[in-house]
Amino acid sequence: MPAFLTGHFYDVANPELWVAVGLLIFVAIVVMAGVPKLVATSLDAKGAKIQSDLDEAARLRAEAEAMLAQIRQEKAEAEAQAAELLAAAEADAKRLEADAKARIEESTARRQALAERRIAQAEAEAMQDVKAAAADLAAKAAQQILAARIAGAKSDPLLDPAIAQIDGKLN
Repeated sequence: MPAFLTGHFYDVANPELWVAVGLLIFVAIVVMAGVPKLVATSLDAKGAKIQSDLDEAARLRAEAEAMLAQIRQEKAEAEAQAAELLAAAEADAKRLEADAKARIEESTARRQALAERRIAQAEAEAMQDVKAAAADLAAKAAQQILAARIAGAKSDPLLDPAIAQIDGKLN
């Protein structure tokens, strides 16, 4: 059974009575001073601050999501542009390779034609040299043969009538 229901509790000499009276006076003073209003105002202000922080966090989150979506879109555009640049670079490389092959083939054909002309010219010069050497050799051989015939016989039966005919034909 609670102590305040017994008659002994209401005795002025009982210290528990005075603790209860002091407590009631303290609560009355606190209520009269407006502490509950201050506490309620403080709690309301704290709640409003928390709510504004939550609203700010939601706004920042929405802003961050918008920025993330924009960054993803820019990334996709950059990747598409990079793919286009890569394709263009590959096409340029293939075109340059084809041009280089054509120039190499053209240069090779020109060099081959030049080499063939030089070979033909060298062959012609060699043929001329051989012909000239053969003519010189034939002339020297004829000179030696004639010198040997002249030294061996003062007159040649075939040569004398030919020389006589030359004199008649020239005049």
